[in-house]
Amino acid sequence: MQKRLTKDFTNGNIPRMLLWFTLPFMASNALQVLYSTVDMVIVGQFVGTAGLSAVSQSSLIVNFVTMVCMGFSNAGQVLISQAIGAGKKKELNSIIGTLFCIIMAMGLILSLVVVAAYAVIFDWMNIPSESYDMARDYLIICGLGLFLTAGYNMVSAVLRGMGDSKRPFLFIGIASIINLVLDILFTGIMGWGVAGAGYATIIGQGVSFIFSIFYLYRKKEEFGFDFRKESFRIDKKYSRMIFSLGMPMAIQSGCINISMLFVNSMVNDIDVIASASFGVGIRIDDIFNKVSQGIQFAAMPMVSQNIGAEKPRRAKQVVWYSWLYSSAFTVLIFVVYLLFGRELFMMFSDDPLVHDMAPTFVRAILWMFPALAVMRGSNAFIQGIGNARLGMVLSILDGVVLRIGLSWLFGIGVGWGFYGFVLGYGVAAYGCAVPGMLYFLSGHWKKRRTLAEEI
Repeated sequence: MQKRLTKDFTNGNIPRMLLWFTLPFMASNALQVLYSTVDMVIVGQFVGTAGLSAVSQSSLIVNFVTMVCMGFSNAGQVLISQAIGAGKKKELNSIIGTLFCIIMAMGLILSLVVVAAYAVIFDWMNIPSESYDMARDYLIICGLGLFLTAGYNMVSAVLRGMGDSKRPFLFIGIASIINLVLDILFTGIMGWGVAGAGYATIIGQGVSFIFSIFYLYRKKEEFGFDFRKESFRIDKKYSRMIFSLGMPMAIQSGCINISMLFVNSMVNDIDVIASASFGVGIRIDDIFNKVSQGIQFAAMPMVSQNIGAEKPRRAKQVVWYSWLYSSAFTVLIFVVYLLFGRELFMMFSDDPLVHDMAPTFVRAILWMFPALAVMRGSNAFIQGIGNARLGMVLSILDGVVLRIGLSWLFGIGVGWGFYGFVLGYGVAAYGCAVPGMLYFLSGHWKKRRTLAEEI
């Protein structure tokens, strides 16, 4: 059982295992960002700047809800990894069944909330009038399918917890191809505009989720979940553990996205060009950010398994090599930004005014890069050991206190405008990176009781 879908990270060469485990995650994350990026590129070409702004605004809301669901999925991933590390594989069926029920119910509820409350959210965000109707169409279409996105991310989190990075890449690859083809068909050829991009997105996600469930059903003996009707139930013990871990993780994810909504609202007060430029810049940054996050996704289950197996020294080594790999990747992206910043913006929009704002965005966002290099290893460690409360506190400091506060300070208080908003958004990352690094180096985490002892 579980010979092919589960990997043992408690033995073997750490740098080699981490590298080969990381690469599919980096590719998966790149495809996942490409999935939504394709919408912006095609909309920018066929609809224009107002359509580009509409997709970027609505995507922030969709991403916020998705990240909240992912907080609970990641909680399930930590439980699965520590259970495997501790040799408690019989418990996987109950853990996975509980996670399935919680995430799907949550996805359905949040889908309805987003669709019902879009007008209130848009008014709060100061959506430009030129983009309002298109943003509404995109959000309603994508909002109705949020439970499909939540389902896909749940399956991917379970597989990550088992040490499988190849299947998530396969599933998101299917969604990306479908989305690209339908985007061109609906938005470009058939002229459905922003709504066409929304339909392409939701159909791609739906097919990917259905395919992943069908695949895992066929491989259920290796997967560790039997798919019996009676297994789709909420176990009180594991639901308590998932909510105990997942609530702080969801708040952690939500804080970062809420801060983006606030900063975006301040940028929207400038004009639609600034709104579109910020949306493009954040999308480009999201591509690089999510790709490097593949290192964190790989390191997290490796840390969890070794903590569960009571091998803290190996867990520490995972973090050191995560810092090494993320630093190398950060230097590469730093160079790409410096050399091709304007060209990156030109990929999303043909508006010269948007292109002209690219150097300003790049000069400001580069200050964030050292913090991102550090966060990959320290965040993986904090989540991997199950210290979700610390992760939540650091995210509130980063997302709410610093990101919003510094963006207002530099953009409005000091009067730096667009540059100040982006700068504040970027340097806030140090509020999470520095304390997380100090916590890891201090060794205080060694006194914590492991989750594996409670499973």
